[in-house]
Amino acid sequence: MTVGGSGVVIDVDGLRMRYGSTDVLREVTFRARRGEVLVLLGPNGAGKTTTVEILEGFRKRSAGTVSVLGADPAEGDEAWRARIGVVLQSWRDHGKWRVRELLAHLGSYYAPYADRDALRPWDTDELIALVGLTEHADAKIQNLSGGQRRRVDVAVGVVGRPEVLFLDEPTAGLDPEAKREFHDLVHRLADKHGTTILLTTHDMDEADKLADRILILAGGRIIADGSADELARRITGKAEVRWTRDGQRFVHTTTESTKYVHELFKQYGEEIGELEVRRASLEDTYMALVHQHESGAPTDFRTLEEVTAR
Repeated sequence: MTVGGSGVVIDVDGLRMRYGSTDVLREVTFRARRGEVLVLLGPNGAGKTTTVEILEGFRKRSAGTVSVLGADPAEGDEAWRARIGVVLQSWRDHGKWRVRELLAHLGSYYAPYADRDALRPWDTDELIALVGLTEHADAKIQNLSGGQRRRVDVAVGVVGRPEVLFLDEPTAGLDPEAKREFHDLVHRLADKHGTTILLTTHDMDEADKLADRILILAGGRIIADGSADELARRITGKAEVRWTRDGQRFVHTTTESTKYVHELFKQYGEEIGELEVRRASLEDTYMALVHQHESGAPTDFRTLEEVTAR
């Protein structure tokens, strides 16, 4: 279901949050569209949790306008809340329940809000299979491993087939295989089911793999908004060219990597072994942009080294 102009389902304009005389959020503005995966990055204390809690309707803002699925979250009723899902960092209050029983019970609360456009809740066994817990469907939650419990957390968050899903550090405690399966799940929810997902994480590799757009929050403001590639282009720094020849390894730093590699092959041809061009990673970009903000550096900085030099 398309909500708002151009499929916009989250619309934040001039959001401000003040505690006493301190502004935690200042003029935060961004949008998210149907089926888009947004990753919110930022240092501890930047205001990420406050922002998400306002969008979820758990905290009232001081100023600005916020719309999620066409409604103000501060005034969202049960029908509105049935359309969103939340996965917290930790949610393990019902250890004595069995996985299938818990999900079936929670799903029953969403059934009254089903319609032709939104089939709610998710079929319990289908959902259990989706999060990879079929073999543990009848196990008590308290007997599951940490990673398996985290999968239950995710299942609880999506049991009502949410149109907007909020994920707070969703892969904390998952092993690499489970993390990879979770990433596949996020892509399926967004691409196949049109779920809009806002995710907070400190895992830069995860952000790079999942995000359609990345928002960087620092000092209570959005200091960057774009894809990983778009943000990296804001750092016009040098690239490292690494290669091997005659068993020796070489590294060269250049601002014109394509031209350099072309000249390299003209000179050495098939003598070149392994070849790698390393540009600024998302972590490099993130650190540079945050440091730029904290140091008050100009926005048209030239190299990563110049920005991060202390």
